[in-house]
Amino acid sequence: MQIFPLVRGVFSLAAVAALLVFFKPLLVGIARAMLLVVRPRLTKEERLARRQMRDAQMLQNMINASQGPSHAAELRALAARS
Repeated sequence: MQIFPLVRGVFSLAAVAALLVFFKPLLVGIARAMLLVVRPRLTKEERLARRQMRDAQMLQNMINASQGPSHAAELRALAARS
């Protein structure tokens, strides 16, 4: 039984792990850049429009689920304030 290949394997694994730890910021940056190429970020205006649409849909769902016209009127009044 030879111990040398086992020791060499452990040292190789340790060297690869050390390189990954050392270059982690670079690798994370490359991964983020690749993600932006595949799925670019929305612009500020697009994010605002999407948020407003989501809020309007949530309000409409709350109105639809309300118990009566007075609750719906209250919800509309709350929406008008913001």
